[in-house]
Amino acid sequence: MAKLSLFERRRRRVRTALRARSGDKPRLSVHRTGRHIYAQIINDAEGRTVASASTLGAKNSGANVDAASQVGKDIAAAAKKAGVTNVVFDRGGFLFHGRVKALADAAREGGLEF
Repeated sequence: MAKLSLFERRRRRVRTALRARSGDKPRLSVHRTGRHIYAQIINDAEGRTVASASTLGAKNSGANVDAASQVGKDIAAAAKKAGVTNVVFDRGGFLFHGRVKALADAAREGGLEF
């Protein structure tokens, strides 16, 4: 088996810890690239995406903190519309600072609890 990258090891460690403490809560999964940031609320019990938001096609598109906070507000609004208030935050292998932190803070301000 090939040696895993640091990112992949961190992603697996985070996901394993989430499974242990999430219970039946949906998961707020975050993915970021150099150009965009994406967020999904996933119900792992049913295996479906409940809500999603990203900077794709948005006016404030791009890979900056302002765009990430807008995605956080959008995902919180979409979650409320779907009837979800409690989630567990899955940062993947990304460190919790910068754009990921801005998205999480905006989602909390929008009404999501995690």
